[in-house]
Amino acid sequence: MVVTRFAPSPNGSLHLGHAFSAIAAHDIAQERGGRFLLRIEDIDGERSMPEKAAEFRKDLAWLGLEWEEVPAQSTRLANYEEAAQYLLHEGLLYPCTCTRKDIAARNPRMGPEGAVYPGTCKGQSLDPDKPAALRLDVDRAMAGLGELSWEDEVGGTQIADPRPFGDVVLVRKDAPASYHLAATLDDAADGVTLVTRGEDLFSSTHVHRVLQELLGLPVPTWHHHPILLDEEDEKLAKRRCSPSLADRRAAGEDGRALARQLRMGEFPAGITQSNA
Repeated sequence: MVVTRFAPSPNGSLHLGHAFSAIAAHDIAQERGGRFLLRIEDIDGERSMPEKAAEFRKDLAWLGLEWEEVPAQSTRLANYEEAAQYLLHEGLLYPCTCTRKDIAARNPRMGPEGAVYPGTCKGQSLDPDKPAALRLDVDRAMAGLGELSWEDEVGGTQIADPRPFGDVVLVRKDAPASYHLAATLDDAADGVTLVTRGEDLFSSTHVHRVLQELLGLPVPTWHHHPILLDEEDEKLAKRRCSPSLADRRAAGEDGRALARQLRMGEFPAGITQSNA
């Protein structure tokens, strides 16, 4: 049985891009007789707003979607800790006290997530009295894995290569886990068989596939769909104050009609699809 999921973070309201993604995951599950899950990713520290989760549920119902809700990330902290401790014990993580300013000052090369960490702290020992992120030693991790592949329903067979990311953070200074670690563990715990998400996260899958191998997790298939862009060809985003679903709902707009339009590729004025 196919199992898909929609996993928003309650650090702002949902917008059309979220609706497009949720509908894609929902419809694939329905078409294939599977399950569509909702998971609230609420470990973003002070940026997480618990009341937004209730707003999300209203938004999805307004769009005419049906889902099963699984435990939020805040209930899974022990899972993240256990995985991090295992990787630390295996010598695959190292502490990093560098700030973004420190990294930028070294004029690093750029990767899929911005500046690639130059390895300044590699080899340091963990000091429990000094706040530090934990980074994956990518070269050491890849040394014993050989060639890893993953399947994307849109892009076909891919060979995992996380090196363009450099030594990614798996445990943040200000949160119990990074997106890479938390999402990978959560999808395995929830039995997700088809990870449906925007194509802007395609490159992250290289990291996630390696983590699955290191942690002995099942390997799903991925489906990276197009994303919606605004008038400036920028991805719709909370930080760009893209109009929210909650505002549309409050204004009396028909959510089910909006969902039908999104399915047909009919977008509001100024909104386009990334591969259109």
